[in-house]
Amino acid sequence: MTEKLLVVDDQFGIRVLLKEVLEKDGYETYEAENGQAALAILEQHHPDLVLLDMKIPGMDGIEILREMRRRDMQTPVFLMTAYGEIDLIKEAEHLGALKHFAKPFDIESVRAQIRNFFDTKQKL
Repeated sequence: MTEKLLVVDDQFGIRVLLKEVLEKDGYETYEAENGQAALAILEQHHPDLVLLDMKIPGMDGIEILREMRRRDMQTPVFLMTAYGEIDLIKEAEHLGALKHFAKPFDIESVRAQIRNFFDTKQKL
């Protein structure tokens, strides 16, 4: 079965880059530019992993993550942020975020972390 990922970022270029790279790696990839779209995709497609930007206009990454947990969505989350906001990262980790990547990120590192996540998950 193909693993499904959701990329949530308000920056079109980041979403397109990640979608293109991750689909080449064999993942079914969805993209959302805001919190409402992300929550709708989560409800409809049940992705296996979410790559979530912290700074999104309207509903930011922490609010999206809180709403996911409020709705009892336990989908694993990797954070993406251009900001070194330790308090936000700690709060996100408290809400269950597994990893975080600083923007600009190394795409090969992101790919490796995702592969490792799914490899580890399959072994359980």
